[in-house]
This record gives sequence, structure tokens and C-alpha cells, in this order.
Amino acid sequence: MRSVSLIISALTLSIAAALPAAAQDRSFNFALRGGLAVGPEYLGSDTSEAGADVGFTFGSLTFGGRSIGNGVRAVPDNGVSLRGALRVIGERTAADSPELAGLADIDTAVELGLGLTFQQTHWMAFGEVRKGVTGHSAVTGTLGAAYIYRPNENWLITAGPRVSFGDDEFADTYFGVPAGGGSAFASYTATGGALGAGFEVTGSYFLNDTWALEGAVSYEKLLNDAADSPITMNGSDDQWRMRLGVSRVFTLRF
Repeated sequence: MRSVSLIISALTLSIAAALPAAAQDRSFNFALRGGLAVGPEYLGSDTSEAGADVGFTFGSLTFGGRSIGNGVRAVPDNGVSLRGALRVIGERTAADSPELAGLADIDTAVELGLGLTFQQTHWMAFGEVRKGVTGHSAVTGTLGAAYIYRPNENWLITAGPRVSFGDDEFADTYFGVPAGGGSAFASYTATGGALGAGFEVTGSYFLNDTWALEGAVSYEKLLNDAADSPITMNGSDDQWRMRLGVSRVFTLRF
């Protein structure tokens, strides 16, 4: 629950700081997702594992007589809009993955940030920047685009490419091998940049105004220093992920 609180606090404060204060109606509309996911045991692994999945969707913020966004369930207006960004990377330990013996364990990482979306009726493009608040303190980001299909008022389907980025700290944390660490891998210093590219297909079925079923399938090909890392070469640069869960819309008034 701490990660949920961090999401709400970070987004509310960062947006509200730029808006004039006034004693008028104030509300924060968003959705939280929870479910199960299947993906690589760790970045660069060729073994899959199941785990928890969490997600956050920004809907709208009304503060000081001004509003941003038009709600989670509403069709976004064409043009530029703000979005919240959240990514969770599971822990990496030698106890779970014996081939990593000699490498430092990495705690579960929660990355929080903001992004911009350029929306049109049947497609969108977006970019987001995130900062690690647990597990690592590096800066990461994603650029992407998607085709948007709404067959009826209950269904929303999107599909499109993604490119992921990370700074030197992120790359070396997950793909570097320190000299003299006692692992079976040759020493390797990973630098940041574009670290993966692929695609994602998502589907949402709105049960009512509050609840929805959500699922996604994604593929990522690790690139550059992420692909050349001894960790990845011992595993795989093909990274498949699937998730399925439920989401609920919340509106906080303050």
C-alpha cells in the first residue's frame, strides 16, 4: 500500500504546485489495477515466473477552479495531456536464481514519474520519465505509440510499439557485472541509452463505471549494452510478458 500512497502524493503535489490555489471544488480521479503477471524471472532471464501486477491510471485533477483531464472512463480529448507513470520491477536474488551467485541482490523496484500523451481519435503517441524510489534510484523512460480501437462502449483495445530507456546507473544495476565479485560472469560495465524495443497489446472490458477487467501481452528485444551483457547472453534478449487483472476507479475530494 505504500507504493499506492507514493503514487497519489507524487502526482497530486507535482500537478497542484503549478495551479493557482482557490477554495473551490477539488477532486482527484484515478484508477488502480491489481492482478497477476507472468514475465522474465529478472531482466535478461530466459526463465519465466508468475507474480503480482499493479498499475495506476491518471484520470483528472480539479484544483483552484481549473481542471486537467476528463476522467478515467471518458474518451480523452484530442491533443496533449498529462499522464502518470508507474513501473514495478521484481526483486532479483541469487537465492531464486542460482546462476546469479556472486552478483548483488536487487530489491523490488518501484518507479514513479510523469508523461505526456498526444491523442487522436484512433491513435496516440506518448513519452514518460520515471525515477526509482525503491530498488534503485536511476532514471528510466519509455517512448511509444498505439492504435486505438473501441468496438463498443465496453471495450478498449490498443496495440503499438515501445522503446525503453535507462541511464548509466540503471543499466549497470541490472546488466553490469562488477570485477572481483565472485560470479561466474566476466566483468562488464553497462552504459545507458535505448535498452529495449518491442510492442504491447492491451485490452480493457468495462464492467461498469467503476470496475474493469484488463489484460496485456508485450514483447521486448533487449538492445545495446543490455543485450551484450553476460547476464543476458547467459539468458535471453527476448522478453515476453503477460498480465491479467481488475481495476477500480477512485475519486478523492479534498
